[in-house]
Amino acid sequence: MSLPNPLKLIGAVGSPYTRKMLSFLRFKRIPHTMIWGDPNNYLNKIEIEKPKPGLLPTFILPDKNGDLKAVTDSTPLIRRIENEINDRTTIPPDPALAFLNYLLEDFADEWCTKFMFHYRWHDTRDAENAGTILPLQMMGSLPDNVLNNFKKMFSKRQIDRLWVVGSNKDTAPIIDASLRRLLSILEKHFTSNSFLISRRPASCDFALFGQLSQLVNFDPTPREIVHEVSMRTVAWVGVAEDLSGIEVLENDWFQIESLPSTVKELFAELGKGFVPSLLANAKAVENDEREWETKIDGCVWRQKSFPYQAKCLKWINEEYNLLNDIDKAKVDSFLKDTGCLELLKN
Repeated sequence: MSLPNPLKLIGAVGSPYTRKMLSFLRFKRIPHTMIWGDPNNYLNKIEIEKPKPGLLPTFILPDKNGDLKAVTDSTPLIRRIENEINDRTTIPPDPALAFLNYLLEDFADEWCTKFMFHYRWHDTRDAENAGTILPLQMMGSLPDNVLNNFKKMFSKRQIDRLWVVGSNKDTAPIIDASLRRLLSILEKHFTSNSFLISRRPASCDFALFGQLSQLVNFDPTPREIVHEVSMRTVAWVGVAEDLSGIEVLENDWFQIESLPSTVKELFAELGKGFVPSLLANAKAVENDEREWETKIDGCVWRQKSFPYQAKCLKWINEEYNLLNDIDKAKVDSFLKDTGCLELLKN
């Protein structure tokens, strides 16, 4: 089923997943209409059923019968779009590298969003910033009294949802340490590399860009941290906003055997927090337990179970099991001693 021209997406400036997909579409040079605001308002106007769950960004795409539907979830959306428009692909042709790309994309979407959501709503200064700006970006001009009421309501709802990413006073130091380690790795990596796993952007680049777009440009506390730890990351985020002008070649893709050593360091960072959190959460969901805890950075991480991330672990394993034995061996060899192989035992 061919994609509409232009492609319509509805999202928010302060949504990392909206920024991920917008940057992806720009790089792909796909004509698109960016509609800023609440997807529900737009869907009501055009009488299209709201997606479940409602996420940002929301795309309007045809289903198998050609009927327009509202769809969300950035990772499968990228693969659907790539299947229909394979020019300037963001999925590596080497299956082993493509799996590493998938794993990094999931890390950005599911672990790095902990940085974004934690810093945005955990401390008063950042919550005041977000609570004021986000309603204005979503709803446009508002009188002060309406803005103040909406700010209180919206901020409370978001702060009450900090459990989704495991943000609390006990996990705050773990989240901060993880962000700083990641930035230190990126500072080293961007000394010699323009993108994460090749000389051209892959879908994992857009996922990481989406999260970093908020940490660098929107929220006060992480903006200070990123500027302190990695100015190269600040510069990279500015460039990754719009990569429509760069030209790419097929031989720009790296081979998994020749990846820079900093990529191995990046996966070792996945092994410190992302991996144990996915495993503990999946076990809790399987056992119908409402909470789970595990050790991360030698500290206890405790949070409510989140069924979607159990699905993420399942999908990671499905991607891995699509590989043939030779490519599995390549992946296993690369991920050895990173802690990430623990994910693939499920």
